[in-house]
Amino acid sequence: MKMEVTAIFDIGKTNKKFFLFDQDFQEVYREYTSFDLIEDEDGHPTEDLNALQSWLKEVFERMVGSADYDITAINFSTYGASFVHLDGNGKVLAPLYNYTKPMDQALLDGFYEKYGPTASFVKATGSSNEGFLNSGLQLYWLKHAKPELFKTIKHSIHLPQYLSYVFTGVPLSEYTSIGCHTALWDYAKRDYHQWVYQEGIDGKLPPIVSTETSINMNYNGKRIKVGVGIHDSSAALLPYVRSVKQKFILVSTGTWSIALNPFTENLLTEEEVQSDCINYMRINGKPVKASRMFLGNEYALQVKRLAAHYGVPEDFHKEVFFDHDTFFALIKDYQPCFAWESLPAHDKMPKTTQLRLNKVEHAYHQLMIELVLLQIACIKMATGNDNIEKLYIDGGFTENDVYISLVSHYLRNMELKTTDSALGSALGAALVISDTKLNSKFLRKNYSLKKHVPFIIK
Repeated sequence: MKMEVTAIFDIGKTNKKFFLFDQDFQEVYREYTSFDLIEDEDGHPTEDLNALQSWLKEVFERMVGSADYDITAINFSTYGASFVHLDGNGKVLAPLYNYTKPMDQALLDGFYEKYGPTASFVKATGSSNEGFLNSGLQLYWLKHAKPELFKTIKHSIHLPQYLSYVFTGVPLSEYTSIGCHTALWDYAKRDYHQWVYQEGIDGKLPPIVSTETSINMNYNGKRIKVGVGIHDSSAALLPYVRSVKQKFILVSTGTWSIALNPFTENLLTEEEVQSDCINYMRINGKPVKASRMFLGNEYALQVKRLAAHYGVPEDFHKEVFFDHDTFFALIKDYQPCFAWESLPAHDKMPKTTQLRLNKVEHAYHQLMIELVLLQIACIKMATGNDNIEKLYIDGGFTENDVYISLVSHYLRNMELKTTDSALGSALGAALVISDTKLNSKFLRKNYSLKKHVPFIIK
């Protein structure tokens, strides 16, 4: 007898993943692939949309014909800030413009001169001024830089919803993609920002439906439920929201460290805007306050520098564990030693990195203290005035003993737990189209939940 499963395509910038989950949301099958980038008309690297679409269909048709699995539902999780533009016949009109593509500064300045000031606009939309990373501004750019192309667009669809469209032919929009720093949404109005209507952009955007919406597809006489897709960061947050009853902060670590507060009730403040806070959106349209730092990137740069300076292998840091005596010696007469390469400068930061410590382990502890203090500020910024006592951390830094020990120490008032799951966004995509009620045991069962107790202060 075939096993009933939910199929999920989880599309990252680098890896394209396909998962099958059983009825208990346990992974029973996976496969990965990746594609070479192509270039848009300006020579900027971008996603090969044709290759991606061909792979989607090939994997789906192969797995539907499997002797072992009975696919009853399918959904899609992808990175955000990306639009697919279709004509009236459903033909793709333009490349999937990469959010790293630079936008003409004069055009950008003209936009904020017309619809700003910038600070007020960022506060209203929860989207900092970041050019193509604000995918709504891609549409503004198309209208003013490529007007003939813009005129032929019938629908502009966010990438998660386009993958759903490939299977259903139904163009739709949903909240988590709209809320992904697109500069489209006015959080106070709970509607598209006025500029969207003034520029006539709204006519290109399909109807908004709940992220929990699904469409029944008949495939060779078999009925399959097709989800409308979900933005990956919002998908990764969903298992926590559905299984944890108390308020919490989730810190997702990796190249970026993003502290997420899904319980905020207020618009961003001026201070939060100045501190690079933005909003994401939950599946019900409520804002998620997000405070970001380029933690993993800075960490990689500084660890490489430490290895070169102390003449040790570049992976030395994997064998360094938290040491109480080293920590207390460093904070006794604490002063910053590192000059950041990819993080904003601060008042006490030296102009150049000062590696005065004799041992690489001590220098590494110094680095982690400085990075974690920034991380603590990031978490507190996301928390704001909310009374939140639970903290979850997932991603690459959950394996870093020094990082976890320091966060636990500096946030002793919060209950810290780490989770281990590379499936976060895929699981969220599976959950959002199911009727399953989760309980507090879900994270322990599916995410290797681990509680951390602050070390004793002597």
